[in-house]
Amino acid sequence: MTRTPQTPARTVLLVEDDPSIAMGLEMNLTAEGYRVLVAEDGERGLALARAGGIDLIIIDVMLPRLNGFELLRMLRNERRTLPVIMLSARGAEMDKVMGLELGAEDYITKPFSLAELLARVKAVLRRDAIARADGAQLRAGDIVINAATREVRRGDALIELTATEFDVLLCLAEAGGRVLSREQIQAKVWGPTHHGTPRTIDNFILQLRNKLEENATTPRHLLTVRGVGYRFVP
Repeated sequence: MTRTPQTPARTVLLVEDDPSIAMGLEMNLTAEGYRVLVAEDGERGLALARAGGIDLIIIDVMLPRLNGFELLRMLRNERRTLPVIMLSARGAEMDKVMGLELGAEDYITKPFSLAELLARVKAVLRRDAIARADGAQLRAGDIVINAATREVRRGDALIELTATEFDVLLCLAEAGGRVLSREQIQAKVWGPTHHGTPRTIDNFILQLRNKLEENATTPRHLLTVRGVGYRFVP
């Protein structure tokens, strides 16, 4: 009798210094079929992430030795594109904006329900798998967007983007010139349950223009449609 090979469990790195929260999340993620590694501080989390074999990282903001924002910044500076979900008791808009601008895929404010966290973990991993499986290249003038490698080039030069900047750009590029509202972009990139603000999308568009456009004040590709949203023009 031939057995069907089992799909290897996805590995989640949980960086959380509160033992009770870490234990509860580890138990529930394991029950959902994930392999879970736990780090109690930012430095240990960075070491485990650098070791490889991680599919997603859940990072608490308030960590000893290396806080969550510093950890995320170091990961992105090292061009580690694995998806990240931030956890924080700090619900201020600027904290959320900072986390997303540094390259987090999602930001969840404590207290949260386990069902919500598990749903967001699944959504982030699903989006990441789709992006990596799609090998198509999208072109806009001398800009080339590669969904498989998650790289953007202008000519021969590699353009450094955070993971979320790339997702926002790919979302607009795949719309085929259609106008997308801020709400549509937010739902596509972070999921329909994400509680963000229009300013979050505006900030990402500004960053992308500064990195991709020859003149950010008169963009050729990332255009604003007043009162509606944004569109990407090849």
